[in-house]
Amino acid sequence: MTTAPDALVLDFLEWLAAGPRPYAEAIEVWRTSCPRLTVWEDAVDEGLVVRRRRPGGAAVVELTGPGSERLREARGRVGRELA
Repeated sequence: MTTAPDALVLDFLEWLAAGPRPYAEAIEVWRTSCPRLTVWEDAVDEGLVVRRRRPGGAAVVELTGPGSERLREARGRVGRELA
């Protein structure tokens, strides 16, 4: 199975880092029918993001602990590369 380029997955995680996003917005922005760009599916399969129901029934997408850690590691690599 081909996975999305890591940079796109990191873009998705960065987009979610500001806080949970409504599921409808996340799926509209990040879903693709291209079998080579499976950003959404890869992030879910790797346990980096999760969809949850909020009280009142609204579904949101948010980073998991491993997703936050992956983003921190990537930010650290970029910081070291720029130094």
